[in-house]
Order: sequence, then structure tokens, then C-alpha cells
Amino acid sequence: MTQDWPVALDVAVLLPCYNEAQTIGAVVTGFKTSLPGARIYVYDNNSTDGTALRALLAGATVLRERRQGKGNVVRRMFSDIDADIYVMADGDGTYAPQDAQQLIDTLLSERADMVVGTRRGVHADAGRQGHAFGNRIFNILYRKLFGTDFTDIFSGYRVFSRRFAKSFPALSGGFEIETEMSVHASRLKLPVCEIELDYGRRPEGSHSKLSTYRDGGKILWMFAMLMKETRPFTFFGAISGAVMLASLCFMTPVLTEYFETGLVTRLPTWVLSMALMMVSFLVFAAGLILDSLARARSEQLRMHYMTLPANAWMLVDPPHGQPASEDKPEQPDVAA
Repeated sequence: MTQDWPVALDVAVLLPCYNEAQTIGAVVTGFKTSLPGARIYVYDNNSTDGTALRALLAGATVLRERRQGKGNVVRRMFSDIDADIYVMADGDGTYAPQDAQQLIDTLLSERADMVVGTRRGVHADAGRQGHAFGNRIFNILYRKLFGTDFTDIFSGYRVFSRRFAKSFPALSGGFEIETEMSVHASRLKLPVCEIELDYGRRPEGSHSKLSTYRDGGKILWMFAMLMKETRPFTFFGAISGAVMLASLCFMTPVLTEYFETGLVTRLPTWVLSMALMMVSFLVFAAGLILDSLARARSEQLRMHYMTLPANAWMLVDPPHGQPASEDKPEQPDVAA
């Protein structure tokens, strides 16, 4: 249900696209209808099928990103575009443009920094069974490693506040970008919400760019790298434990023989076990030090986030309050 907000909002719809000529026109038209005051940007990522022309004819502003990969496109979009609210969706027609207003209303009413449109039925129909299985496994793994904020970390239908967009580092290059967004929000404990939405099928002739094994491997690697960066004590503690276990496995028969006979006949094995034990201690110590550094980095990121000006709608008591400060600059009169 749409609410009447006392502050005019500047809304930008961001659509990263690679070879989506069959669907992009309808997607742009759908967003123009559902969000008539929004600016719609299509970022063409080296398409070869006329995607840019179809988007231009539908009324979108078309920009290009030459570096291949969705992560590169998202980084460019957040850098280029300045708005109060960012709506990000895919250009393949699987997300309904009419749901954007519900996502925006939730962002406003909850004063959130990100609202994720989780995909209803994605596990039953994700194009291929490999995708559905991967979705389920990676979401479970995410909740075990990073927290329970999200149930669908791969959803591409998201709405962001300006503070999120301008504080998000966006280091990923490909489809791992949604995972990085989720970890960023969990790491800084940003206010987030989820709304379950219908997830459509691609039309006949439109094909997914995801590779079950290649992109699954990239996402798994991203999980490991994000663990190293955000939870180094857990990451290096697990490595230290594994190395210590190997050391104990080599050490046990040597010690057993020594206590029985008083002799050490397998000296190389004993030296190896002690070397592995020393490595385990070093890795554990590295984890402790890096954990302190990671906490300091999180504090810096949080402080940077806090220095960004809050959107005008965050300073208003919805839906009929008055701005908390009269010194806020007037926002462009764009309907939400």
C-alpha cells in the first residue's frame, strides 16, 4: 500500500544488463508505469544483441560499463548516480516492476538502509535444479557464517538508501556482488528488511548468464575471502585447528612408542609434528591480531557511514510528521 510522504523523493531505478534485448524494453516500461517520477538507468555491460537500443527506445537513460561482470556494473552505478532511493533489479523480466513501490514503502516506513525482495518459489523453480540446490546450500552457509539477517542472499531485487549506496565498497566483479552487499549490511549491523515477492520465469529464448559450477565456485571463494576479512579469528582459528589436528595425528604414534620403549625411532615424523604444531600456534596468533584489525576496520566503515547525511525521509515521522531539521536542502520533486 502506498503511503503519502511529506518529503519529495528522488528515486533512481538501476538495471544492469548483458544481452537482455528480448526483455529490457518491457522492464523499462514497467518501471516507468509503476514509478512514474523515477529516473531509470540501464547500464549496458558489453551487450551484442541490441539491449542498449531497446532500452533507449523504451525511455531509459543508457550508460555503459566496459569491465565485464555485474559487480563492476554495480560499483559504477553507485559511483555515478546520486539519489535518495536506489531501486536495483535485473533486466531479464523475472522481477515485477509493480513490486518496486512496496519495497520503497517498506524502506521508508522501517527507516531501513536496504530492503531485499526475496524470491517466492525460487527453490522450486530456479531455471535449473543446480541453481535451486546452490541457492539453498549457500543461504544456509551464509546464516551459519555471517548471521541470520537474510534468507535469500542472491536476490537481485533490492532497494537502498543513499547512505548504503555511498558507503558500500563493492569489491566483487561478478554475480558475487549480492553476497557482498548482504555481508556489508550484516557486518555494520545496518537496518535491513526482507519482503517475499513472486519470482517470474524468463521468456522463451532468454537464457540465464549463470553457470552452476563456475559461478558457484566464485561465490564459495567469495565466502572464504569475506570470512577472512570480516571474521579472521574464526577463519584462521579453523585453519589452526586443522593443522593442530594433523600435528597430533603424526605425534601420537611417536609418543606412544616413546612411553612404551623410551626410544624415538621415527625422528623425522616427530620433527614434522612439532613443525606443524608451531605453524598452528603462528596461525592462531595471526588470527588474533587480524581480528583486532578487522574490528578497527569495521569501526572505520561504520564511522564513514555515520558521516554521510541521512536522507530527508529518515528525519520525518511517517506518514504525516514534519522534518526534524529545517536546514535540510529541498529535495527534487520526484514521486516515490
